[in-house]
Amino acid sequence: MLLWIKALHVVFMVTWFAGLFYLPRLFVYHTQVAATGPEHERMCTMERKLYAIMTVGMVLTWAFGIWLLTLLPGYMAQGWMHAKLALVVALSGYHGWLKLHLRRFAAGTNTRNHVFWRWANEAPVLALFGAVILVIVKPF
Repeated sequence: MLLWIKALHVVFMVTWFAGLFYLPRLFVYHTQVAATGPEHERMCTMERKLYAIMTVGMVLTWAFGIWLLTLLPGYMAQGWMHAKLALVVALSGYHGWLKLHLRRFAAGTNTRNHVFWRWANEAPVLALFGAVILVIVKPF
């Protein structure tokens, strides 16, 4: 059972990260189309649907992760787990921050340019590297 829970945790983590990688990329494209009209509406629809899918991924990543920790409580005594959880909390905050900007795009009040969103797109890459290294290498 433990391996199934772990596998599902990883599957939903991948789903969540796919959205974390792609939503800022959609914002890059959105900044390059008109703020109103059919292109704007199409981008808003794509962003909203992606956000819904990635939110499911985040919630299920958390759920299966918490389930794993209930089955393996000794992990909570290890430094690498604390660092990983800090990254997951930060990513959850980043997820919420993307929602704020999704709403701004929908309202036509985005003030950020495509360069900003290209840089914002790199944050989850760093978190992914950190989380994978922490879980596999367990440096603490």
